[in-house]
Amino acid sequence: MRNEKLENALLSYRAEAVETLGRWVKQPSFQTEPAPGAPFGKDTRKMLDLALADCASLGFSTRNVDGYAGICDYGEGADCDALGILGHLDVVPVGAGWTYDPFGAEVRDNRMFGRGTSDDKGPMVASLYALAAVKKAGIPLSRKVRLVFGCDEEVGMESILHFKEKEVMPRSGFSPDADYPVINIEKGGCHVVLKGKLADEGVRVLSFDVGEQINVIPGSATATVRGDGKTAAFAEQCAKALGFALTAKVLDNGVELTTSGKGGHAALGEGTSNAIGQMLMILKAMGAKGVIENLADTVGMYYYGEGLGIAMQDSLSGKLTCSLDIIRTDPETGWVKAYLDIRYPLMMGVDAMMHVMRMVLDGRLEAELASSRPPHFVSANSRLVKELLAAYEEVTGLEGKALAIGGGTYARAMEEGVAFGALFPGDEEMAHQPNEYLDLDRFYENMRIIAYAIVRLCGKE
Repeated sequence: MRNEKLENALLSYRAEAVETLGRWVKQPSFQTEPAPGAPFGKDTRKMLDLALADCASLGFSTRNVDGYAGICDYGEGADCDALGILGHLDVVPVGAGWTYDPFGAEVRDNRMFGRGTSDDKGPMVASLYALAAVKKAGIPLSRKVRLVFGCDEEVGMESILHFKEKEVMPRSGFSPDADYPVINIEKGGCHVVLKGKLADEGVRVLSFDVGEQINVIPGSATATVRGDGKTAAFAEQCAKALGFALTAKVLDNGVELTTSGKGGHAALGEGTSNAIGQMLMILKAMGAKGVIENLADTVGMYYYGEGLGIAMQDSLSGKLTCSLDIIRTDPETGWVKAYLDIRYPLMMGVDAMMHVMRMVLDGRLEAELASSRPPHFVSANSRLVKELLAAYEEVTGLEGKALAIGGGTYARAMEEGVAFGALFPGDEEMAHQPNEYLDLDRFYENMRIIAYAIVRLCGKE
């Protein structure tokens, strides 16, 4: 049922919320070298300080947790029984392909452009002002609401682990860091390193170093090979036959090859075209052997792990996904390392997956498990999921349902945590992409949904 006091309070904060988001986007916050009081770098600490200052200005109780995370509390009650709303202030590196200033917060056609607008500064500003609207509307709460701002979700989630050691994590809540309606299943995830040596025969690869972060599919890739003008022309011919865009530049020490694809989030690779995979396929077509040929055969442009023998799915969580996001060469030793981001379904175990992968590779490449996290699942019949779906339906008029994703959010840090928004069905996924943007009408609709969710889950009868 429409709450006029809440709607008026939300409307009164609309312009201020956009202004706040602009200031947050203008503060870079990708991980850099640690410093005293800034475990993820000085810029990320500045972002945390800014966020907590804005929370305090709205009348909320705040606390800095050793530079790892921040707390914004409203209401009374035990911390463990609070409604947790967990999101992150860090962003992935800028990457190539931008036509807007990634930290300019420029607004064009009702869209704000900038790194972090959709992932995850926009959703956390929406959460903050949703809570402020509940407070301004004078709606009494039966339990505390706790916003938690983490500072390294894009890298390793160390911030939330530190938070759980130092503070009380709410048992139940959500993270506005994925899709609507509700994500009640997050696949398991792991990082795998494939390793092999450059071959002495065939096309000689002099350098092939691409990728900044293991959960970001690169949209461009550059490699240098030994050769001349004929080599450049042959590379362009091979790329054309494969349907890939390639430029070849003759240098003093060889030929520089650059291929262009479409980058994106490692968990959402179906709409992307991995530039590393493209380059591997081109190099193989040119005659590259050894590790390059083996990577092209086993990873290449596959998205579901088919070439590694690990393609599988289950009825609840869907298909396994696999993307090669970083590749590094060591010209002195000849070793090449390829870093895979794998998201696997509920019914699969990481040990069995690694066993199958090594069997399929059969010594052609070494495979090392670098890190892993188990799947996360909350019943679709829980009160949390039902009330969140009701809030979504109430505001949007759309049917709500529980979904599964490959991404990993802070929701898994709670015993009963789900992802709730902020991408609406059918909208363009801009997380980790160049020219990341947030539609400001969707931003306000997100504020409304979260405000109604807070009232449903925490309001007094």
